Order: sequence, then structure tokens, then C-alpha cells
Amino acid sequence: MICVVDDDEVIRELLTAVFESSGFVVSSFESGDDFLSHGFDGQPLCVLLDVLMPGRSGLDVLKTLNGRGLSAPVVMISGSADIPMAVDAIRHGALDFFEKPFDPETIVDRVRAALDASAARESAGAQIEEDVEDIPGAEALTPREREVLGLISGGQSNKEAGRQLGISPRTIEVHRARIMEKLGAKNAADLVRIVMSAAEGR
Repeated sequence: MICVVDDDEVIRELLTAVFESSGFVVSSFESGDDFLSHGFDGQPLCVLLDVLMPGRSGLDVLKTLNGRGLSAPVVMISGSADIPMAVDAIRHGALDFFEKPFDPETIVDRVRAALDASAARESAGAQIEEDVEDIPGAEALTPREREVLGLISGGQSNKEAGRQLGISPRTIEVHRARIMEKLGAKNAADLVRIVMSAAEGR
């Protein structure tokens, strides 16, 4: 099930139509409170979440979902997005961030890519954990940041890493910046040096 949470009826109907035509089951909600109070039989496959809504904001809903242990990818959507808002959403676990107006087919493709990549991530997860566990400061990284670090330290470009994780290169850039901040890397070359030093130590 794909859940669409947006106070804009037109957006809800548009996303519902495009996902249903692609074979997904869709439930839509006009507020974060309606969504959070809904009793699901199982966990949603993916959540599309508007940032600015009456009542709880999309970011508040995202934080609540994190507290509930939701593992489904969350895609944030906003009509008045800015970089700090996008960084905040990704920091709290959002898979990706789209600004209105958007191409609904692009969102469907991104969600499909994320779902297809999840199985590959699970199989590669143990190796990625092993690769980054000895890096000083790695314990401060989120699970997604550890995945990104594992890929970029393996030589993958932002585009390649984004394709494997089912997210945009811009989102990879945000994660990379957060990783560098947490690990104390001054630049990309410094990040490579930190990773290589940890590998030599192993």
C-alpha cells in the first residue's frame, strides 16, 4: 500500500491515480493526524508526505513515524521547499524530497527504484557495516548515512550511489555533507583519507 498524505485534494487525487495505474494500492489522507490515527493491518510500502499541512507538519509526522519504527521509505513533498527544510527531512530519515510542481511519473519511478533497491541493500548490508564499522565517528551515522558512506568509499559517484539506493544524486550530496560533518572531514579527499586509514587498520 502506498499512503499519500497531503492537504491538497488535487495532489492527492493525482498521486492516487498515477500510482493505481501503475498497479499499487493507494490510501490517501488530508492531514498528518488522520494518517497517524489510521489503523493499518500491515506496514505501508511507502509514504508520500507533504511538508506543510494544517495541524502537524510533515516533518512532525516523519519524526513520529521514526518513533514508531517505520521502515517503509518516506518521500517528502513541498510547494515551498528550501535547502534547510530538505536537509532536515533527510536528516530525519526521508528517502527523498520533491518540490511542487513535480512530474508524478518521476515520483512513481523513484519509489519503484527505492523498493527494488531495498532487497539489494539488505543483502549488501552486512558487508557495508563491516566496511564502515572501524571508521572513527561512524557510530554517529544513521543507517542510511552508513549505506552512502559504504558506497562512496567504494568509489561510486553520487549518481551511481543514488541509482543503487533508489534516491537522487542531490539527496546523496546532502548525505555526503552530513557524513563529512560527523566524521570531521574537511573535503572529499579528506573523507577518502579517513576511510583508507580505517581500511589499513583492519
